[in-house]
Amino acid sequence: MNLIISFFNFNPDLVSGFFINKGKNKNMLKINKTVVLASASPRRYNLLKQIGLSFIVHPSGVDEDSFQTSSPEEHVLTLSKKKAIEVAKNYPDAIIISADTIVVLDGEIISKPKDQEEAKLMLKKLSGKTHRVYTGFTILDTKTNKIYSDFEVTDVKFREIDEDEIDEYVATGSPLDKAGAYGIQDDYGAVFVERINGCFYNVVGFPLTKFYLAMKRFLSDD
Repeated sequence: MNLIISFFNFNPDLVSGFFINKGKNKNMLKINKTVVLASASPRRYNLLKQIGLSFIVHPSGVDEDSFQTSSPEEHVLTLSKKKAIEVAKNYPDAIIISADTIVVLDGEIISKPKDQEEAKLMLKKLSGKTHRVYTGFTILDTKTNKIYSDFEVTDVKFREIDEDEIDEYVATGSPLDKAGAYGIQDDYGAVFVERINGCFYNVVGFPLTKFYLAMKRFLSDD
């Protein structure tokens, strides 16, 4: 009975986590200059805020669709560098943070869908299979031209998805701004995922732990 009463008195404001956090997060990265996020992604914005980082947003405008490389690793690393370098032109003394995320299935790179029909095709391909999510990120100091890039990989297993589930999900419009046409963190796409192997935040769009450790090294080398 106590367990039941406790459940129904549950206060979500007491939960401190990725989805519900109304407190102020402590910034353990001491950066004494302007920090710029070269991305319009709300997921990356929220993840960097989660670790207490103060920054401004300046999307790069780099055309991701026209870019072709020989491997997923090269793809995300090169695109993240291009984004950082493009935005760096506007800031003489700042730290630029950029990233690029793709989904890879059987060697095929799957980026963001162009429209609802392509989103449906992507989700049908991923249904019942294991794909890999790659995110590359770049840190660039525009004053010194110091640059560092790295990437993370996570395996994601989808359950079999019914066609009506795909149709209803795509109709919401949510998949259209996401690599692989799904989101694991904040919408119905989460119930397509049976399990993951690797960094959860990488699937969201930014590998927080790898980035945090990289930024610590980047700043300590100054």
